[in-house]
Amino acid sequence: MMGPMAQERVFGFGLIGAGAISTMHATVIECLPDARLVGVTALPYEAALEFAQARGARAYQSVEELLADPEIDVVAIGTPSGLHPDQAVACARAGKHVLCEKPLAITLEGADRAIRAADEAGVKLAVVSQRRFYAPCQRIRKAIDAGKIGRPVLGTVTLFGWRDEAYYQSDPWRGTWQEEGGGVLVNQSPHQLDLLQWYMGPIEEAFGYWDNLNHPYIEVEDTAVVVVRFKHGGLGNIVISNSQNPALYGKVLIMGSNGAAVGVQTDGGTMFIAGRSEIEEPPTNDHWTVPGEMELLAKWRQEDAAFFKTIKATEYYHKLQVEDFLQAILEGRNPLITGEEGRITVELFTAVYRSQREKKPIRFPVQAD
Repeated sequence: MMGPMAQERVFGFGLIGAGAISTMHATVIECLPDARLVGVTALPYEAALEFAQARGARAYQSVEELLADPEIDVVAIGTPSGLHPDQAVACARAGKHVLCEKPLAITLEGADRAIRAADEAGVKLAVVSQRRFYAPCQRIRKAIDAGKIGRPVLGTVTLFGWRDEAYYQSDPWRGTWQEEGGGVLVNQSPHQLDLLQWYMGPIEEAFGYWDNLNHPYIEVEDTAVVVVRFKHGGLGNIVISNSQNPALYGKVLIMGSNGAAVGVQTDGGTMFIAGRSEIEEPPTNDHWTVPGEMELLAKWRQEDAAFFKTIKATEYYHKLQVEDFLQAILEGRNPLITGEEGRITVELFTAVYRSQREKKPIRFPVQAD
């Protein structure tokens, strides 16, 4: 949360993109006393103009015009995934702090360019992964840090959902290798992949299979199965698919060397589409066998469900991440999810694609093509 220092400065925000994600960012910015929306650019320009007029902001003809505005301190990038690196580089070189929607890039080369540009310009770069701010997810990290499960030895990710043809037709870039960069690995599962590596630590190697099982109208995969070995010796398993209809079921479970396990259901209900639908079920710890704490599970689930009713979840957790980002700028520290952290997800899905192509496990660090 923002501290007292934050009230001393109001950050001017620029948005690249005028779609559902940028609408989310604009709503969050309007809620923060430390932020104000200055303007937006998008293609076509008419979309930016309509977006800006509805919010009393400026519309710019181009990214370059937006970046030339001295009132803009921070830029939130909410465009198709393939555009993120070039736009992040341009923002950094213009001296703007960058809040980039996931994934940071669709290639490691793009991710590295964005990170390098931010470092060279001395600006902050963060990647949106707001599920880290969920109370159940924070509990798991604190339990691991406190040694309550011993050493994390097995981590699993399960994400089953559905994307129909109308979803993929809603934007021309969806379901394409060129602009989206992949399917369920790149677009739907990065939050859970990020949590897995946040909990389990650095990855040593990954082996995976992926396929398009029942979405013939898209180019990319709708399903992937991955086995991971972590550097400290732990193992991981990832099973993700957009082929369960109807459903949304997302879980991360971490098992420890002392036999205890901690888990979170990050997503449940019907399939959530950012900016177009609401989160149906509260995130909650669905597994907790830490010695002496098992009775807390029912209490936490009750508290989380009650809290969920008091917030608009699609905005609340984005707000927490924006607050953390602005505080990081003020304090000269790293935000919770840095560009380097965002790169790990890109590295993981790159390894999975490469593993199937080369028919072998892929060692980390993964080199850019």
